[in-house]
Amino acid sequence: MTTDWNPLLRDQFDEPYWSDLMTFVQHERSHHEVYPPQPEVFAALHLTSFADTRVVILGQDPYHGPRQAHGLCFSVRHGVPKPPSLRNIHQELYDDIDVDIPSHGSLERWASNGVLLLNTTLTVRAHQAASHQGKGWERFTDRVIEVVANKPSPVVFILWGASARKKRNMIDTDRHTVIESAHPSPLSAHNGFFGSRPFSRSNEALTEAGLQPIDWTL
Repeated sequence: MTTDWNPLLRDQFDEPYWSDLMTFVQHERSHHEVYPPQPEVFAALHLTSFADTRVVILGQDPYHGPRQAHGLCFSVRHGVPKPPSLRNIHQELYDDIDVDIPSHGSLERWASNGVLLLNTTLTVRAHQAASHQGKGWERFTDRVIEVVANKPSPVVFILWGASARKKRNMIDTDRHTVIESAHPSPLSAHNGFFGSRPFSRSNEALTEAGLQPIDWTL
């Protein structure tokens, strides 16, 4: 699928790490269950165009349980039970801007409304968190972050948790807004995620920059 990301990222496909990464993922798929399914690995880039990207939410690994991961960080398909981190995101959404908590866990509506839902690693072996880290995905997704950070128009970067917050030094905070907090995981949500108001703060920054705010309704 060709999108407006292709010319911006095409140089990565000629790098030696890319062929090594693709060989690794192919080998993993031939010997193990790997998530998300192959057609959904790049769903974040397919659903949110470069031109439309006004907010970036960074995740880490795809969900590693059956039927959960579908290429958008923190999101699950309609009909799949909500993971705990997503339930906490929904709670903060309600507390922050009074958006009704949906019965489903899909964040596709955000993706189609200018929110890039990007994991830093785009595949994972079933039931083995972090199993595909350090294989090359981070180099690719760092390039995605760099490309967005080079946009002339301001972008809001939402960094939840230590892994995402390491990317702050890639972002020019004079031009862009960075909203950081603890991760929405039940292990850390009470240490600064709840009450951080990322949704209203994002829209305040976009409005101040003369850009269309995000409709966070799900």
